[in-house]
Amino acid sequence: MERASQQGVTHLALTDHDGTEGIEEAKRIANQAGIALIPGVEISVSWYGATVHIVGLNLDIDNPELQQGLAQLREYRQTRAEAIAQKLEKAGYPGALEGAARYASKTMLGRVHFARFLVEKGHAKDMKDVFKRFLVRNKPGYVSGEWATLKQAVEWIVAAGGQAVVAHPARYKMTATKRRKLLREFKSLGGVAIEVASGQQHPEEVRTMAKLAEEFDLLASCGSDFHSPDNSWTELGKITTLPPFVTPIWNQWA
Repeated sequence: MERASQQGVTHLALTDHDGTEGIEEAKRIANQAGIALIPGVEISVSWYGATVHIVGLNLDIDNPELQQGLAQLREYRQTRAEAIAQKLEKAGYPGALEGAARYASKTMLGRVHFARFLVEKGHAKDMKDVFKRFLVRNKPGYVSGEWATLKQAVEWIVAAGGQAVVAHPARYKMTATKRRKLLREFKSLGGVAIEVASGQQHPEEVRTMAKLAEEFDLLASCGSDFHSPDNSWTELGKITTLPPFVTPIWNQWA
């Protein structure tokens, strides 16, 4: 929140993976910094063999249905982390579970934390190198994910009074036909938006995602995909502007 304020950000949604534990603390600091904080979450979903992320925006973080679903995902995430550590140890990289845990919160241990550990130990030059060499299919630390269904994710968000958004749709390795199938099913379940501008995204991808939002009559959101203040993520307040022919998701907010 302090960094966002320094960058001139006035409105910001916090959307941590599979948890909302940071929202209350973020609200306190956001209020001090004069930032309007939108409560959110990013839910991991398994869909036809692919892992996709569904963001929930402007939701009630105290909703029991949402929290029960997120708790199940965090429990699975811990089990998966233990499996990743075992595979890395077998490949000759011991101490990964403890090392990754130093970078994680008590409730959230994921691949990004293993990536930081491997960079710290000199096994990779940076985060991107880790994901390329260690944490994807057919690599030493790869463990497939079995996350929520698309239907569950959208239902949890809607139950909490929020709006469901397909996060960074250009990043998924799927054909244009499969992406359209995802958006069609997502909308039929109650989803309302896609992230048109996301992180370090090429301008042409922004235009393509905007055209998909227009085609499927979906609202448009934008996100920095900011995880930490290093050079791996788009700086807060530096997101590409949405094209003028899409409707921003926040236009419906008070």
